[in-house]
Amino acid sequence: MSTVVRQSPCKVNLLLNILRRREDGFHELETVMQPVQLCDRLTVEKTPSGVTLTCSNAALPVDGTNLVQKAATAFLGAAAITDGVKIHLEKNIPLAAGLGGGSGNAAHTLGALNELFDLPLSSAKLTELAAALGSDVPFFLQSQPALAYGRGELVQPLAPFPALRGAHILLIHPGFGISTAWAYQSLAKFPDALHGKVGRAQQLIGLLQGADLAAVGRACYNSLEAPALPKHPLLALYQEILRANGAPIVLMSGSGSTTFAVVASRDAAERLRERFLSKFGLGAWTAVAAL
Repeated sequence: MSTVVRQSPCKVNLLLNILRRREDGFHELETVMQPVQLCDRLTVEKTPSGVTLTCSNAALPVDGTNLVQKAATAFLGAAAITDGVKIHLEKNIPLAAGLGGGSGNAAHTLGALNELFDLPLSSAKLTELAAALGSDVPFFLQSQPALAYGRGELVQPLAPFPALRGAHILLIHPGFGISTAWAYQSLAKFPDALHGKVGRAQQLIGLLQGADLAAVGRACYNSLEAPALPKHPLLALYQEILRANGAPIVLMSGSGSTTFAVVASRDAAERLRERFLSKFGLGAWTAVAAL
């Protein structure tokens, strides 16, 4: 095998509950993550040496700061492989969006390289490499919804949620990003958000076993909205309009800036997008996807 092609989906956080700041500088949290079938595409080929990355989005650096580059370098080192790889990344997921696009790309790079080189690394080793790359990366080594805790690197896969069966998501990116570091640092000004109520994740997971999307929506929560929405009131306005048009689940994903709405069907999601665009015009990036 000389080439492997992988689809790299994104995610939304149905819950991101910050519990405290840890002594190591990270934050203890519980989060419920849902895969979203909006995907980037990775094509990985063997080369004689080195790691070469190209990308369809010129705004994304392709040097050693890129998580795909870091993942490939870490994999080749861990597997003691002297061959190189050429990777092309076709980007469909917006950058700095809170959708885990870069984290997913890194995880799927690890998986693709393991396939390309005939499985030299165990699942446990891949998880170790993923956790070292970033808190969200281990989630993308598997394809299920999941409960994650610790700093987000401890992942417990869950069965698909009955409440979301057939549901679709409308994703809205306003054209600007929010720095993850800024969002977490700003939590110090919002003590209720920094010290979230323990047990929100289990409550939400319980509701997701039912069929009441409105009840699920009331239990969805993101601590990082506390600093983000006052700084970017446009995002709060997005949420207001989506709720006013009947969306039962509306939230910012991760550290933002993507706002999402979950509704019962693709048709409902497309109608919601039309109403959003009629209000705000074409300035924002939007997408409808399956869950």
